[in-house]
Amino acid sequence: MFDLADLAVPIIAAPMAGGPSTPDLVVSVGEAGGLGFLAGGYKTPDALEEQIREVRARTDMAFGVNLFVPQQPAYDAAAVHEYRDRLRVAAQRYGIELPPIRERDDDWFAAKVELLIEQRVPVVSLTFGLPPVDAVGRLRAAGALVIATVTTVAEARAATDSGAGALCVQGPDGGGHRGTFRVEDEPESTPLPALLDEITAWCPLPVVAAGGIGDGARIAELLARGSAAVQLGTAFLRSPESGAKTAYKEALSDPRFTRTVVTRAFSGRAARGLANEFIATYGPAAPAAYPQVHHLTSPVRAAAAERNAPDDMALWAGTEYRSTSADPAATILRRLWSEAVAHGAGGGDGADQVKR
Repeated sequence: MFDLADLAVPIIAAPMAGGPSTPDLVVSVGEAGGLGFLAGGYKTPDALEEQIREVRARTDMAFGVNLFVPQQPAYDAAAVHEYRDRLRVAAQRYGIELPPIRERDDDWFAAKVELLIEQRVPVVSLTFGLPPVDAVGRLRAAGALVIATVTTVAEARAATDSGAGALCVQGPDGGGHRGTFRVEDEPESTPLPALLDEITAWCPLPVVAAGGIGDGARIAELLARGSAAVQLGTAFLRSPESGAKTAYKEALSDPRFTRTVVTRAFSGRAARGLANEFIATYGPAAPAAYPQVHHLTSPVRAAAAERNAPDDMALWAGTEYRSTSADPAATILRRLWSEAVAHGAGGGDGADQVKR
């Protein structure tokens, strides 16, 4: 079974659903000594299998696949219908029709679990909750290291009891969706170092620190606090290997976008992204309803991306987005690790200690 301690460079490229996490990014990060992740969220099993096979054909390095754990929580139907009415203005701007309200989340979760077992994927991470215990057990029996994403101490205890092999502890400064177990939960604001300390004080599992990590100094700090590895997503968004849309990549360095905010405007789940006009207009009215809101805004976001209109796109980004670069992913990873080593990570004291 894969062990996080086996990583030459203890840096993970976070799974970023919706396009940014590509086989190119996975292969580049893995070949540079880190761990790359495919994002299984929103993909059909066939599309995910194609990406798994492509990665396997190009590298012998370990890699991971992330899955969203489907939930069907109760939601305020009237609020969702009202939100749909509000969104008509944005839809008309692009000459498109909004879809009917879709009740269900990922209907392919069970099929994806079977696929990962069949393909013997080395690392499987889970976001938005915990699947049935037997699913975790079967993944582990197939040789997978199962990593559960948690945002609180209570979630960490539940994940530890579920049989997960490691935890991804996600702090409040990370980009994209918070991995809260319940859609309606407002994310806690405990800083990542403090949350990490609370969990590592009792948790027997290896822990990955994630959320708002942008430089080697923070990487060294989090490793010193007991994390086995760190996970970064925003840092790789502008790389050539990233599948993020051009307008998305450009927005990360555009001085017009000055801050990030947490919003439900695009999906109904709390997520951090660059503050733009869509969030300002619709965020205050967005209900806590996932996947209903996600499916309603999806065609607007797609149309905006086609027209290079970042003010109507979900520009997921962590608070350290200004530290990103357009360098190749391997260059970014090696630079981050060199900086971390210079701050004492890996038992070294200089850039010559970079492992790969």
